[in-house]
Amino acid sequence: MSSSEDRKAKFESVFPTIRDELVDIFARQSMPSESVEWYKNNLNYNVPGGKLNRGMAVVDTIEILKGRPLNEDEYFKAAILGWCVELLQAYFLVPDDITDGSITRRGQPCYYRLPQIGMIAINDSCMLEDAIYRLLKAHFRREPYYVELLELFHDVTYRTEMGQLVDLITAPEDAVDLSKFSLERHKLIVVYKTAYYSFYLPVALAMRMCGIPESYTVPSPSNPGTEENVQPYKYAESILIPLGEYFQIQDDFLDFSGTPEQLGKIGTDILDNKCSWVINTALLLASPEQRKVLDDNYGRKDGICEARVKEVFNEIGIHKVYEEYEEVAVGKLRGQIAEIVEVAGGLKREVFESFLLKVYKRTK
Repeated sequence: MSSSEDRKAKFESVFPTIRDELVDIFARQSMPSESVEWYKNNLNYNVPGGKLNRGMAVVDTIEILKGRPLNEDEYFKAAILGWCVELLQAYFLVPDDITDGSITRRGQPCYYRLPQIGMIAINDSCMLEDAIYRLLKAHFRREPYYVELLELFHDVTYRTEMGQLVDLITAPEDAVDLSKFSLERHKLIVVYKTAYYSFYLPVALAMRMCGIPESYTVPSPSNPGTEENVQPYKYAESILIPLGEYFQIQDDFLDFSGTPEQLGKIGTDILDNKCSWVINTALLLASPEQRKVLDDNYGRKDGICEARVKEVFNEIGIHKVYEEYEEVAVGKLRGQIAEIVEVAGGLKREVFESFLLKVYKRTK
């Protein structure tokens, strides 16, 4: 196995222990055996099986901040926080598949489409969220940063749900209205729906576990002999949220430009009336004639309409616009990362460089 495969296998090996602990907590509430088995199946079906990038990012970031491999106890606690992020992801995806009418997820039928599940999936998704707080209470309530962990999960969940709401009312599949679209609206959706829980949350959790304080001082790079105050959580947020926005814009572009062989799926943003970066950029640059083509064809479940939209995207030169956007965005991020002054117990540039390395110029 490659080192990345080893890392994933090690992270996955913790899940059965966490799952069994959650099932035991549930069973101790005098729940009937049928419901205990149902809960276990809910966890097994919805939580593992994805790429696990968000969860593993917690562990990786803790190792970078500590500057050494984690011992067994440290790794287990870091992995618990990582699996809490994956539980949060599962909590978002189960109802998201219902509202989108999705058919498959991670190569298997969406949970709600299983014959015995149906709309029980809504309650089951709530139990996935609750599992986060069972684990935090069991393993972190005596830690000085316990309240900060709770606040992080509550705050990020709230932000993500706000982003999901704006997305749902902006771009319903059955009511296409491009006048609701704009790059500003797209940014709002992306930042709230994706960036906070996918990029900021894993790093902030790792920072809390490593004891990074709310603020500290560093030698001033511009005024030798003086010190500057750093607010590490705000600084991390100022890098990770734009990085998350860049990631989603990249995802939107790949949905249009990538091949099924490259992506492992068929891009459907045009057919599904998605409020993506590509359509919003096209609306900004389109001539009146091109705008009419987009209004008449975007979001229609028709291959001919989709082809007309793609033709307009190509006429506008979306590939070049994206390439220019990417270089500017990445340049800004690299500049911010380079400005981090490293001190013991503080932020490290490698945390953010590792995220950027995984995202920059990706093709799937």
